[in-house]
Amino acid sequence: MIQGLTEFLPVSSSGHLVIGQLVLKLADASILLDAILHVGTMVPVVWLYRREVLETLAGFGKLPKFREQWNEDQGLRLLVTVVIATMPTGLMGIGLKSTFEKLFHSTLAVGIALLITGALLLVTVRALSRSEGLSPATGFRTLTAVKAFIVGIAQGFAITPGISRSGSTIATSLLLGVEREMAARFSFLMSLPAIVGATILQIREVKLGASVPWLAYGLGALASAIAGYLALRWVVAFVKRGKMHWFTAYVWPLGIGLIVYSLLK
Repeated sequence: MIQGLTEFLPVSSSGHLVIGQLVLKLADASILLDAILHVGTMVPVVWLYRREVLETLAGFGKLPKFREQWNEDQGLRLLVTVVIATMPTGLMGIGLKSTFEKLFHSTLAVGIALLITGALLLVTVRALSRSEGLSPATGFRTLTAVKAFIVGIAQGFAITPGISRSGSTIATSLLLGVEREMAARFSFLMSLPAIVGATILQIREVKLGASVPWLAYGLGALASAIAGYLALRWVVAFVKRGKMHWFTAYVWPLGIGLIVYSLLK
């Protein structure tokens, strides 16, 4: 349930995982369980954006007419920009893997990262003014290849526990002038290959022959999917209304609390 809610709310799911493990003294989650829960969070994205997912897949057939269709077809543009955004994210995830893993053991680092997340969310207030007057129907044209690459870098940095993936990618898109509904749509669609890639890497670390409580894990995935759907609908509504910065009131006190905790422990 917590995984599903925090995966899409701009509050950092990885940061909350660290809080659970280091502050509440919870045991590390099973690698396989973590992978299954991530698969569960993919379901609401695919369902809520099922039309866009189908359009994106259909974009493969329009690649031969790339120049003619680039400014006319949303599916083609989503396909190309998602691929472009995934490149820096993947390179950063693989190249900086050990660095990111070390941060998962530092409440100080997570606290600072949460403050950064809050600052990014606060910046969306000014950034949203750039998308005023832009039509959602043609909003896909505001997303360019260069912007997608920059947003992909933001997603790469969001591997840091405490940096919200949805918060950083949506905020970056808005700052770059992407129409607000397209910013949310692109953020969640580009999360799909990132989640798949992370899940594959996690599954590779699973030891074969281990006893697996499939029923419990399946229920966990179901809860993650349901909570994720509710959180996703909530975040999209906040983006449309221009209220992303409201979450700063949650992540800043949490970040300050973690910093104080790390200095006093």
